[in-house]
Amino acid sequence: MLATRIRRWKSVALATTAVLVGLTAPALTATPAAATTTAYDATYYKNAVGKTGTSLKSSLHTIITPQTKLSYSAVWNALKVTDQDPNNSNNVILLYSGVSRSKSLNGGAVGNWNREHTWAKSHGDFGEVTGPGTDLHHLRPADVQVNSIRGNKDFDNGGSSVTNGGGSLTDSDSFEPRDADKGDVARMILYMAVRYDGGDGFANLEPNESVNNGSNPYMGKLSVLKQWNAEDPPSAFEEKRNQAIYDTYQHNRNPFIDHPEWVEAIW
Repeated sequence: MLATRIRRWKSVALATTAVLVGLTAPALTATPAAATTTAYDATYYKNAVGKTGTSLKSSLHTIITPQTKLSYSAVWNALKVTDQDPNNSNNVILLYSGVSRSKSLNGGAVGNWNREHTWAKSHGDFGEVTGPGTDLHHLRPADVQVNSIRGNKDFDNGGSSVTNGGGSLTDSDSFEPRDADKGDVARMILYMAVRYDGGDGFANLEPNESVNNGSNPYMGKLSVLKQWNAEDPPSAFEEKRNQAIYDTYQHNRNPFIDHPEWVEAIW
């Protein structure tokens, strides 16, 4: 059963006070994130609730690091469960394009779907190794050709239309997912930055403000990812996926799906 989620919008006290006393309030650059409460706050997240900044990031790292790790071959069958089309149990929903495609069409040929690493394998040189290379929280089924077009590009706004990409855009050094997947991508990338901090033999993954990060253990652009997280809040599909990974496979959670406001609290 999905965790109960209660959302409430934070009041903007500064703006309200300014209006009451007849002053001009400073313009807000973004809508305040929704504060959330989940059934896991008193248990799984109990050592993180109430913290901010590096303290929150460190606490979340400690919480989500214990996990059951899958082999890369086992990821195929796991994705058939975590990304199942809610309207057709024979299909999976593909990242970036939003297409519903038969589970049996997994592979490397045109018309197939394969395993997309949202945190590109070369950005940290972890390949398909058990751990970051097989972590379901950033692995999603994607059309083979669309996945190839994304390649290892950083994420940013702009570019030209991706063929069969569902509205995704790309240019020489970045990729912009379709609107419905922007928040998903942001929360997957930031999960990876918290989970893999260099302390378990893998590179210290971090978001930054660059594109063309190449083989460096960085992924950009952080400001854009934050914007996407705010504009595209977690969907029922994303929440169900997080729950399936926690219950059945890795037994850890993506905290930014449960608490999207923690993105702003850390970064």
